[in-house]
Amino acid sequence: MRIGIGGFQHETNTFAPSRATWEDFAEKGGGWPRLVSGPAMFQAVAGANIPVAGFIEAMGRHTLLPTTWAAASPSGPVTRDAFERISAMILQGLAQAAPLDGVYLDLHGAMVTEHLDDGEGELLRRVREQVGPDVPVVASLDLHANVTRAMVRHADALVCYRTYPHIDMAETGQRAAELLQRRLAGMPRPCVALRSLPYLISLCWQSTDIEPSRSLYRLVGDIEARGGASLSFATGFPAADFPECAPTVWAYGATQAEADAAADEMTRAVIDAERDFGGRLYTPDEAVQEALRLARNASKPVVIADAQDNPGAGGSSDTTGLLRALIRHDARDAAIGLIVDPAAALAAHRAGAGKKVRIALGGHSGIPDDEPLDTEFIVEKTSDGRFDTHGAFYRGFHMDLGPSACLRIGGVRIIVASNKVQMADQEMFRFAGVEPRRAAILAVKSSAHFRADFSPIAQTILVCAAPGSMLMDAAKQPWTRLRPGIRMAPCGPVFPGRSATA
Repeated sequence: MRIGIGGFQHETNTFAPSRATWEDFAEKGGGWPRLVSGPAMFQAVAGANIPVAGFIEAMGRHTLLPTTWAAASPSGPVTRDAFERISAMILQGLAQAAPLDGVYLDLHGAMVTEHLDDGEGELLRRVREQVGPDVPVVASLDLHANVTRAMVRHADALVCYRTYPHIDMAETGQRAAELLQRRLAGMPRPCVALRSLPYLISLCWQSTDIEPSRSLYRLVGDIEARGGASLSFATGFPAADFPECAPTVWAYGATQAEADAAADEMTRAVIDAERDFGGRLYTPDEAVQEALRLARNASKPVVIADAQDNPGAGGSSDTTGLLRALIRHDARDAAIGLIVDPAAALAAHRAGAGKKVRIALGGHSGIPDDEPLDTEFIVEKTSDGRFDTHGAFYRGFHMDLGPSACLRIGGVRIIVASNKVQMADQEMFRFAGVEPRRAAILAVKSSAHFRADFSPIAQTILVCAAPGSMLMDAAKQPWTRLRPGIRMAPCGPVFPGRSATA
């Protein structure tokens, strides 16, 4: 069989200050492989924990015809220019590969562009229009997808991750391959049931390492095992201000009744679990004081998640609120990363290891209640920012953070990078000379993905709400366009159908 493959990954925080430009996809990648077209795609993704790599491995006996695959670090909306250029490359690749027996796309599911609320829905519409109604089109999605009616309408099947941290990305590509294989073997297009949940879930409480998501995703597998339906549950991305932003459940079955039964059972379970989504959010001072108290008798590092400045959710990864608290409370054997500040990294390289340098560090993205930390640092180490990662989330990735450095002030070490990537792998400390297992306190700019590699070495994990663009209380986001009646947080206030700040 001739299968066209491609991908377009972006998670859009419409409240974030920066846009995702063509250069972000073509030159940076945000920790993912950079934009790649044609046969070079096979080498670019080989061995990585990403869906397209799992799909390629599972469908190797077919003729796979690569178009274009692209990803960029989460941010504000994708520019019209970037969306139209990359979409056109995928469509052109499919046209050149025709005739096709099937199409697979590696998508995120929460892409908003400057001109479209639903980037994936529009891309799937264009693909369907080009290949016609009879060619099966299957896509894999992120667990944080805001799945829309258009996405479901234009795809034969969609399947999303079941873990957060996303350690099953390649496995999800394999599950997408199984769904496509059934269609190629002659199975009719399945019936589908889509359910939109009545409340948003804050990002840090979606993790499948903790309840209730741990049990809910176990139930997804249990329901599938009991029947013939393919079932998915996406907890959603609660930072995309448009009407179809919501957690969703969807199921495919041989009959509409089968699909409805699976979707309805799962939906009831998610609704019943609403009050269980939540936990303690610490202020920066509270987090550091608690970490210092726990570290006195700890045999492993206390980890603080700087969750609201998570670059994996559109944050700038340069706010200084938690860093200032570490310094203010005279933390010792502490490390924080990544602070993304190309000018600071360049200044450290110019000064050289062992030298003192005055830098206005971070705080350049205009986040309220944040500003650069202008003081003198010691440059402990400089690096070109290139290394490989080995943790369960970033498994098999070749990182390029650009010019980077380890700065120190008192007992606090700061990992500074030029390119924005979420701190979710221990090697992102080690490359700059910090052994994370020996630290007393580790502060990581991440909401949940860090858990995949840091939970095994952590004494405990504290979630901190320092300044940032990804608010961990979703009800505090300045919503204007949500679906009227949806609760803006679990058991939280209802969106009234007008500006929540009016």
